[in-house]
Amino acid sequence: MRIVYMGTPEIAVPSLRFLAESEHEVLSVFTQPDRPKGRGHHTIPTAVKAAALEYDIPVYQPLSFRKGEDAEAAMETLRQLAPDLIVVLAYGQILPKAVLELPKYGCINLHASLLPVYRGAAPIQWAVMDGQTKTGVTAQQMAESLDTGDILVAKETVIGPEETAEELYDRLAELAVETLAETLKQLEAGTLQRTPQDDSKSCYASRITKEMSALDFSQPAQKLHDLIRGITGFTLLEGKRLKVYSSRVEANVAGAPGTIADPECFLVACGDGNGLRLTEIQPEGKRRMQTADFLRGKKLTKGTKLGA
Repeated sequence: MRIVYMGTPEIAVPSLRFLAESEHEVLSVFTQPDRPKGRGHHTIPTAVKAAALEYDIPVYQPLSFRKGEDAEAAMETLRQLAPDLIVVLAYGQILPKAVLELPKYGCINLHASLLPVYRGAAPIQWAVMDGQTKTGVTAQQMAESLDTGDILVAKETVIGPEETAEELYDRLAELAVETLAETLKQLEAGTLQRTPQDDSKSCYASRITKEMSALDFSQPAQKLHDLIRGITGFTLLEGKRLKVYSSRVEANVAGAPGTIADPECFLVACGDGNGLRLTEIQPEGKRRMQTADFLRGKKLTKGTKLGA
């Protein structure tokens, strides 16, 4: 098949590589515009663009498909390419009806959740933060509304009790390849079935904000642990910001919520009578480190309260 691929971040790279090395013809790649990153604000290509250039695949980076001259030019490019199918994974733009209806087989989106749950921008992080034990990748026939299209193929995986969103992200990138391969196989065989989503079971995975990372130790220890696994956390120690990258739940920990219950291992009491041991942290102005290394140079005091 003649395929146009749309994606932007690292999670979309393995599926592009799969298509580029398959019997299908990848006509072009559409990805978000390059943007400045890092302290030097150097403009670097998106992960998908960098991969596409390795295969000498033409790359287009329109600002929008929905308005302005850029959108008109992008639509005209698609019309000239005349793809049989558009495959989308974490592109970062909402496609208009004109794009969805242009290819012979429409547009297929690979979404990193078991739809209809966790529609939206951050399904991986929210699944971990919510303490889910399973997730997956869903291939859906794209509709005009966000992540509401009919389900084509879904592949499930278990979320480990200590697995982070970052670790899960890498696994789902590979699971997306399996999902895409199965979808294309069924599409070519004429056996692909469409199953409408049950909207009553849907939930929305909104974009992550910095404020969400604040650790409220009046909450249960497990909830905070899941938040840290999902997006990392932060608190204040002696008035300075402390970022928390990993933790461990400890049962039956005495002390007022938010106070240090055991200074020898940085164990903090939580609101449910359990505690959270902070195992990897980044003190303000310093590098990320194991808590054991931090404690060699910093003596904590039992009863010290974290937070503002």
